[in-house]
Amino acid sequence: MTISAAPSTPSLAAPSQDTVTATLMSAKKAKGMSFADLEAALGLDEVWIASLFYGQATASEQEAETLADLLSLDPAITSALQEYPTKGSLDPVIPTDPLIYRFYEIMQVYGMPLKDVIQEQFGDGIMSAIDFTLDVDKIEDPKGDRVKITMCGKFLPYKKW
Repeated sequence: MTISAAPSTPSLAAPSQDTVTATLMSAKKAKGMSFADLEAALGLDEVWIASLFYGQATASEQEAETLADLLSLDPAITSALQEYPTKGSLDPVIPTDPLIYRFYEIMQVYGMPLKDVIQEQFGDGIMSAIDFTLDVDKIEDPKGDRVKITMCGKFLPYKKW
């Protein structure tokens, strides 16, 4: 008598974050939607939705399903949107994209001054990036349109023990 193992089912590997991002961007483009359109449909900020596309946020099941309906997403992508991300995973460490590099440059030039001003006003602590909002606005200007970025994070004082 021969005993055979049950046939194994192939495991379905989760799509890579690069695949998820490319799929979401392609689907958004195919549907002719902007992040502002998705904000209106989901009731979530456009910057947060963009962070979800790049694997920096996690969607609830309902949020993922709503996005799947809007963008006709595959179940594997819908599932991937609900996974906990590895945040802050920019590569390389010093960004080379000119727009992203400017933020790096801003922190190189103004990081310590911002730290000093925040600590003068609030004390020894940090600005939360968890209890946080970020808004991007276009300010029309005859000398060239301007980008206005507003970051609003809860102040968290360092604890003494």
